[in-house]
Amino acid sequence: MQVKLNVVAAAAFTLVAGSVFAQDLVVKIGHVGPTSGAIAHLGKDNENGARMAIDELNAKGVMIGGKKAKFELLAEDDGADPKQGTAAAQKLADSKVNGVIGHLNSGTTIPASKIYSDAGIPQISPSATNPKYTRQGYKTTFRVVADDVHLGGTLGKYAVTQVKGKSIAVIDDRTAYGQGVADEFEKGVKAAGGKTVGREFTNDKATDFTAILTSLKAKKPDVVFFGGMDAVAGPMLRQMKQLGIDAKFMGGDGICSGELPKLAAGTMADGQVVCAEAGGVEGEAKKSLEDFKAAFKKKFNADVQIYAPYVYDATMTMVAAMQKAGSADPAKYLPELKKITHKGVTGTIAFDDKGDIKNGALTLFTYKGDKREQIAVVR
Repeated sequence: MQVKLNVVAAAAFTLVAGSVFAQDLVVKIGHVGPTSGAIAHLGKDNENGARMAIDELNAKGVMIGGKKAKFELLAEDDGADPKQGTAAAQKLADSKVNGVIGHLNSGTTIPASKIYSDAGIPQISPSATNPKYTRQGYKTTFRVVADDVHLGGTLGKYAVTQVKGKSIAVIDDRTAYGQGVADEFEKGVKAAGGKTVGREFTNDKATDFTAILTSLKAKKPDVVFFGGMDAVAGPMLRQMKQLGIDAKFMGGDGICSGELPKLAAGTMADGQVVCAEAGGVEGEAKKSLEDFKAAFKKKFNADVQIYAPYVYDATMTMVAAMQKAGSADPAKYLPELKKITHKGVTGTIAFDDKGDIKNGALTLFTYKGDKREQIAVVR
């Protein structure tokens, strides 16, 4: 008799537990970045930013449309490769994710965006800066950082007016990001009345730059701009030193990481490198960003590289739109995402009609020793 009662009690408990579980709303958020390959340190930084947001949301017990939301992170590795990126996007679309944060690189974000658009899944990139991404006419594309027109153009002007570059050389890695930011930098130099003395290109897997640097050395550049990522910029700085090229080295957010001094292996002179991060906060807002960085370090035992705070904000912004809509259904929360104003750790996030961040900031940095130092925030 006792055994029978226990079986009945267990069955009743399972029914009750099952009904409680059934009332939970499972929300699947996809994240894609290169967690393998030369810039895996940046991809992991991004993924950790998403993980931090998801863990916080679950700890808070967020309600969406009267149901307790249980957030799941579906993390994919695209290896910074466009083909791998579209495969990851298709996998997430097939998994019927409620939204996607990513990708990191413009070269993977742009082709993946068509897959998300066709599936009606909102996508917020925390770091893709090529203008084309939000100019394809898709209703599902958003970004939380300024684009290359702003970033490259500002750096080009800075190279002429502040760095006082008279003969400026430009190198890019032929990726959507690298070539795009280098093109805009060159336009910015010319608009400010400056002069470029050479344009060379490499690729995002290269380690030997002797030929292109020797060609540029003959033109006696006082500034070398590189459109690409830190994994290539570090060895390039080492080889510039070996060849005796004494020039300022400039680049966009792709080189503006905490890893750059290590990758350059002690060959960077203080103040030699000037780079820009596509984002930035001033005044009182700096405290929330510093608090985030401290919490991130405590959680992952790693310093923020570049984009983790933007990934965190992108995730929180997407969920805020779901809460406003009372639904995690992409078709229902997408209109709320378009008109949202969300106060994040990287500043206030609101999107224009293309999905670009409104009033996007840039932060200019240099390096002293192994530490990155802020020069200025510009809008």
